[in-house]
Amino acid sequence: MERSLRVKVSKFVSYLLRHDPMGLVMDEEGFVDLDELVSKVKERFLGVDVGFLRRLVEEGERKRFEVVGDRVRALYGHSFPVYLRLEEDRLVEWLYHGTTSEAAGEILVKGLQPMKRMWVHLSPTIDIANQVGKRRTSSPVILVVNCAEARKAGLRFYKASEQVYLCKSVPAKYIRRHRA
Repeated sequence: MERSLRVKVSKFVSYLLRHDPMGLVMDEEGFVDLDELVSKVKERFLGVDVGFLRRLVEEGERKRFEVVGDRVRALYGHSFPVYLRLEEDRLVEWLYHGTTSEAAGEILVKGLQPMKRMWVHLSPTIDIANQVGKRRTSSPVILVVNCAEARKAGLRFYKASEQVYLCKSVPAKYIRRHRA
């Protein structure tokens, strides 16, 4: 699969499943019919078929999507409410967030908020947080979230994929700058 086409299709599918289904019928869990999604994607990318989309889901570096039977959904990143039915993770002690230095200063005062999305996205490792931060800046700041302490105050963390954890918000008192 040509990388540039895969990236373009992935971005379009992400947009459809996370922000604007553009007429696709979506259930409360964010699932749409796989064949209907293929038809919508074909309007923009002619060579896409069900096999292409299944490979996109299975071979994706960050496991952004999930196929269950003949339905597909985004696992995170939604700007509208969906019921993901994720299990709460009660074991992770530390999670990480890669961001710009400007945003880091604000986060350390105000905490992490989902902004235009439904959830705050956190990473299980410093390396993954660094990769995420590099989407916005060449020198990301890595913030550390003390999940063990936050959990004591009632916060809940959910594992969306091997590389993404979700939380509704994280108050500043549970966040610190990572010292390399």
